[in-house]
Amino acid sequence: MMIELLQEKHIDEAVSLWNAELAGSYPLRSRLLRQNVLADPHVVPEGTLAAIDSRTGELVGFVVAKASRREDESYGLARGNGWIHALFVAPERRGQGIGTALLYQAALVLRHKGVDRVALGNDLHRRLFPGIPDELAETQRWFERRGFRYRETAFDMIKTYGQEELVPMPALGEAACRVAEPQDQAELEAFMSRCFPGAWDLQHRDYWRQGGTGREYVLLEHGGKLIGFCRINDSASPLLAQNVYWSPLFEEELGGIGPLGIDEAYRGRRYGLSIVQAAIHTLQARGIRRIVIDTTPFVDFYGKLGYEVWKTYAKYDKTLA
Repeated sequence: MMIELLQEKHIDEAVSLWNAELAGSYPLRSRLLRQNVLADPHVVPEGTLAAIDSRTGELVGFVVAKASRREDESYGLARGNGWIHALFVAPERRGQGIGTALLYQAALVLRHKGVDRVALGNDLHRRLFPGIPDELAETQRWFERRGFRYRETAFDMIKTYGQEELVPMPALGEAACRVAEPQDQAELEAFMSRCFPGAWDLQHRDYWRQGGTGREYVLLEHGGKLIGFCRINDSASPLLAQNVYWSPLFEEELGGIGPLGIDEAYRGRRYGLSIVQAAIHTLQARGIRRIVIDTTPFVDFYGKLGYEVWKTYAKYDKTLA
């Protein structure tokens, strides 16, 4: 076996390798892998590796490592965090030490980059998974044997709306919801920086850099003042977002909701539930009937709107010695 840097030339083969096992639950697309690996500045190239069969030249496994950057500190994010974005070995080649070798090399590079804590998935931005899917129980045990510790559980939730099941735009008295427009960028950036510094702020600014126009944000205003937001996604969004990653599982278009946030000074008024209703209404107006809310612990909250758990993930991390 040879280990080399994972590059563009490996992408299509990596997708085929992955989909041979997981297409029925987590169908990977070349566009998604390019977006999350080749185009993500958090990727650590030296720790993003391909395992090649030295006899056949075929790809038999790969690992993608990411790390926080100095620039992230401007968003209030700490340095020293790393992520294993993905680690995959062909089923017929497991048990031969390939996965262990890839993980070891990636962790070694991350440690040399100053990373002292590495998580499985849940990347700062452009993550593939928030953790390890529960149906991959053997994968969870494999990482546990290598020192990773379970931390918490996250859920993807889903609901399919009938043709007559229309969610109205909520009536909020002095408050109102609307879809953002290009001229809202400066105000929305200031709001995110003030109310939600960190990963959400970073993701939001990247949205505009990638060609966003505002159509992926539902805004909540009170007396003309911006007090909340809710992200929505569909096939026309400039980036594939986590809540629409697995849209190839369905014939009709899939929509996504989240994250969402309300200014702390205006919480406790049911605005959170209302802005989700406004997001659903907006997606329905675009012809979308099936909607996913990803990576949430708030099962009861979204259950009030009829959403049910679709996928479950276990979050793991490890301190690097």
